[in-house]
Amino acid sequence: MYQVKIFSTIQEISSNAWNGLLSHPDASPFIRYEYLSAMENSGSACTNTGWTPCHFTVWDDASNQLVAAMPLYLKTHSYGEYVFDWAWANAYKEHGLNYYPKLLSAIPFTPVPGSRILGEDIQAKALLIQAIKVFAQEEKISGIHVLFPQEEDEPLFLEHGFLRRESIQFHWQNQSIEHPGELLIDFEEFLYTLNKKRRNNILRERQSVIDAGVSYIHIPGENMTEQDWDFFYECYATNYFNHGNSPYLSREFFAQIGAQMPRYLHLIFAIQDGQRVASSMIFRNRDPHQERAYGRYWGATRFIKNLHFETAYYQNIEFCIGQRIQVFEGGAQGEHKIHRGLIPVNLYSMHFLLDERFYDAVNQFLKREGMSMYRYIDELSEHHPIKQTVN
Repeated sequence: MYQVKIFSTIQEISSNAWNGLLSHPDASPFIRYEYLSAMENSGSACTNTGWTPCHFTVWDDASNQLVAAMPLYLKTHSYGEYVFDWAWANAYKEHGLNYYPKLLSAIPFTPVPGSRILGEDIQAKALLIQAIKVFAQEEKISGIHVLFPQEEDEPLFLEHGFLRRESIQFHWQNQSIEHPGELLIDFEEFLYTLNKKRRNNILRERQSVIDAGVSYIHIPGENMTEQDWDFFYECYATNYFNHGNSPYLSREFFAQIGAQMPRYLHLIFAIQDGQRVASSMIFRNRDPHQERAYGRYWGATRFIKNLHFETAYYQNIEFCIGQRIQVFEGGAQGEHKIHRGLIPVNLYSMHFLLDERFYDAVNQFLKREGMSMYRYIDELSEHHPIKQTVN
């Protein structure tokens, strides 16, 4: 006998119970209890910021064991999602309807694909989705949105009437051309995999940073000090302020993940004239079979030409090659990434709108948008940085 329970904070669930559901090899560190709890405990994802936790779970009554779960938030806006639905919200408003609050299953402020509906029990996962739909209906919530789930979960969502929306990111693949099926030996071999134009461009960009007298140090998460975190946060916040925005995440958030999940973190610092001038952060999933790294946050305290590319991409790629990490995910958007050796990857999100009129309208829109996205990916293939196809 299964029972559905809703929790207003992940702290009401034990870390062992939650993390015990993360059996899938593509489960990222962002779905871990430590990361999500730090979001809530630090005040980064809470009611005051428009992210009210509303986590759905399924429990086995006989054993009192957690068998399925989905991180969910009641959202009062669409910031920090990276799948844009502002036009949908405006359409609701024009028709005198409320689009917010909506139910969102995503990693707050983190556009990374991975597990969204946790657990291996198909019956429990189906029950979970059905319970969420009933809850949305009873609470008069406009819709349910699941961002960047695993591809294998698509049939389950489609079975429950969700609509698929296409998306794109740019990921780097650690694959040798000269030795198919093997990983790259060093950065020089990576450059060899690129066409001449891209290779020369990277060499020029890296050389300009060297000519500016910039060097780098790498610090594993376990070795970070408070002073290291302070400077990293200064860079992170400065990057947001330079774009006219306030940072989504608090200094306390980084203090908590630094203390609770350091083995999943790696920090890179740029140094000029004996002073740190920039930093970037890598997450790693620690999967022994196919490890992935995730480039997340970067920032600088002064402008140096091409510093961004070196700190946020080339240092990360070089680190991945040295650590034999197979994939580096560069985050959301950014066609410029294809010029740095990252290739387009098709991702998706799932959406269920309770108003039938808008459900039908969005369904037609997504079909047209999907065709445009596929054409866009085809166009990007004409600018593919790899000099020959890598299988």
